[in-house]
Amino acid sequence: MAPQDTRQLILDTALRLFEERGYAATTMRAIAVEAGLAPSNAYYWFAGKDELVQAFYVRIQTEHAQRAAADLAPGLPLVDRLRAVEHAFLDVIAPYHGFGNAFVSIAVSPGSPSNPLSEASAPAREQSRAIYRDVVAGAVPRVPDKIQDVLPDLLWLCHLGITLFWVTDRSPGQERTRRLVDATVPLVTPIARVARLPWGGAVVDQVRAALAVAMERT
Repeated sequence: MAPQDTRQLILDTALRLFEERGYAATTMRAIAVEAGLAPSNAYYWFAGKDELVQAFYVRIQTEHAQRAAADLAPGLPLVDRLRAVEHAFLDVIAPYHGFGNAFVSIAVSPGSPSNPLSEASAPAREQSRAIYRDVVAGAVPRVPDKIQDVLPDLLWLCHLGITLFWVTDRSPGQERTRRLVDATVPLVTPIARVARLPWGGAVVDQVRAALAVAMERT
């Protein structure tokens, strides 16, 4: 087996066991045994379960970026670009709904390395934020300059909220989450309109200050 195939096998096995047994109850030894490997082999590729989660994050963001790039046709309005990106994300994560339920309590813990806002999650987080920068930068008509630096992170934080909703969504195929996307994406239009108004700069500055608090590292 090629080295990359071994790494992939360990990650796929871990995700399945996290879903079946729960994150806390799954050990690295159990993952290795289930994958037909020696525990030392599993630890060679991943120092622990937190690294497995980070590898999963990177996999999801890489697939999302690839899918988003294919869906973001030139010349689309901001609303259409954002809608396409969010539905692409839901397509990518659809097979992992059970895994999301298995570890969400770990991921939302402020001190957990698996928290999407943790330092350990920085590589995957930056991949994801880059997608929303692309959404804004390529929109036609052009997004007002005064929100070019603010809107991507605002959209990304909203994306985290949609992801959490998806984790808890029990509707068939999580179709409620897709309806939520379709209902909320148009709200970006009034944000852009406000930014074009003479007094819009003050509102943008307030949003920028709030984002600085939300995104600061602790």
